[in-house]
Amino acid sequence: MVRHDTFTISRHLDVPPGEVFTAFADTAIRRRWFRLPGSAGSYEHDFRVGGGETARSTFTGLDTVPEQLEYRSRYIDITGAHGLVYGYEALVDGELRWTSLVTVRLDVEADGTRLVWTEQVTFVQYEGDGSADLAHLRGGSVLRLNGLDAALQSARRSQQQR
Repeated sequence: MVRHDTFTISRHLDVPPGEVFTAFADTAIRRRWFRLPGSAGSYEHDFRVGGGETARSTFTGLDTVPEQLEYRSRYIDITGAHGLVYGYEALVDGELRWTSLVTVRLDVEADGTRLVWTEQVTFVQYEGDGSADLAHLRGGSVLRLNGLDAALQSARRSQQQR
């Protein structure tokens, strides 16, 4: 039995939509905010419609056996500074745990960008009723967007110091 959920995260970023878009498109900037937890990470990124990203790492929690994490995405639609749509799969030890369709909308605000992240997820494997898995995924997405904001601020400071 699968479980379907949807969540949306909205947040203000203090940079124009073009800079936010670049943080998704530019692999060097993306590595500053998109990472899998764990060690020995490897990443491949092809930012174009039909391209995607593959990421792998080994995660070891407290008193747990190491897990092999894998993320595989494919870009479906890229609308420049307006946003993008992509799908991805999350695997643990070679088994599909969930797959998602993500829409990232970048709206102009007077003092930056309103980023709206909507994720439609299908859990293929989950614990109990799946509510903890959804909370884990949503929390991970919030942390990732915190990293995006930090990477954008760091890039902005670097540009201002030049």
